[in-house]
Amino acid sequence: MNIDPAAFWRDPYPILAEMRDSAPICYVPEIGATLITRRDDIHTCEKNVSVFSSDQPGGLMNVLMGRNMMRKDGEEHRKERFVYYPSISPRKVEQIWAALFVELTNTILDRFTSSGSTDLVPDYATAVSGEALKAITGLTQVKFGDLDSWSQAMIDGVANYTGDPDIEARCISATEAIDQAIDERLPEIQRDADASLLSVMTHAGMPDEMVRANIKLTISGGQNEPRDAIAGAIWALLEHPDQLELATSGDVSWQQVFEEYCRWIAPIGMSPRRIATEHSYGGVEFEPEERVFFMFSSANRDENYFDNPDDFDVTRDTAAALTFGAGPHFCAGAAASRSLVGDVALPRIFERLERLRLDPIGPPVEFGGWAFRGPLSVPVSWGDAS
Repeated sequence: MNIDPAAFWRDPYPILAEMRDSAPICYVPEIGATLITRRDDIHTCEKNVSVFSSDQPGGLMNVLMGRNMMRKDGEEHRKERFVYYPSISPRKVEQIWAALFVELTNTILDRFTSSGSTDLVPDYATAVSGEALKAITGLTQVKFGDLDSWSQAMIDGVANYTGDPDIEARCISATEAIDQAIDERLPEIQRDADASLLSVMTHAGMPDEMVRANIKLTISGGQNEPRDAIAGAIWALLEHPDQLELATSGDVSWQQVFEEYCRWIAPIGMSPRRIATEHSYGGVEFEPEERVFFMFSSANRDENYFDNPDDFDVTRDTAAALTFGAGPHFCAGAAASRSLVGDVALPRIFERLERLRLDPIGPPVEFGGWAFRGPLSVPVSWGDAS
């Protein structure tokens, strides 16, 4: 199937719906990959790591960011994840990070509460996500804006399937800046251990190149996904006041809001795989070294699992959604993301900013991206409307 890449970036959902209906496993020449779009197919294939491999020696992530645990399978992946995971496990989130998330979110809200208006993307969503990520990674000396720009440069780089040299150059510049930030923090981390990923991995004896690759992985996904979920979910609630009323009244939980938003507009819409061996599935013959994209964003709107899937409905059962994946590569940061966004960032802003509303005279909020997707700007105001 052919696509218009620009239209796909602006809104992939109509094209993905067409694929689910008529060509659920289809090769798209414009991005050089076979897209798998139905929920059951993704759920099945993602677990078959002997065929649909995360090990991609020539993949953009390995080339530009280093080979991290997301690009490993089997025992190799398990061992690396075992070292990484204790820093952001559900227990560690509850013990350490949850209270910090509340503190930093309140501090960020304090900065602009009196102004009466702001753009939520840079001033709230980016700041909250970035400040949390500084603490979790251990790169506490950098600015949250630097983390955000590095994250964006890397995710643009690893999704640069058209080979744009400027995008590649920005990605390389970002990874070099992260290496420099790690170099600055390592002496202190080596003297005084803490709960951060940099400290936990370093003190566990993980090789330096693995530590660096996994810090870059964490920044690339750990900044944009919470950022886009925070800004996007707030926009969605303001666009759907009946849904907002359900959340603020307590009829549904803020976690339900978070899960439904991520089903509806998946911040991480795709995960790539390499075909490791000849394989037949769904009437399609796969050959070694072919590239496959699991389209989580499409799975989350699969009509076989979700009624009226294009609607935002916070009362919906989202258990079948693949927001964080399904197989051995299920997102390690899921607990931290749920805590930061669902427990803190969403309820706090509606508690602190009375009569929060979208800017009535501004342009409509625009979204962008298909591999990663979020609002580009969300201008809001609050307080006395007069």
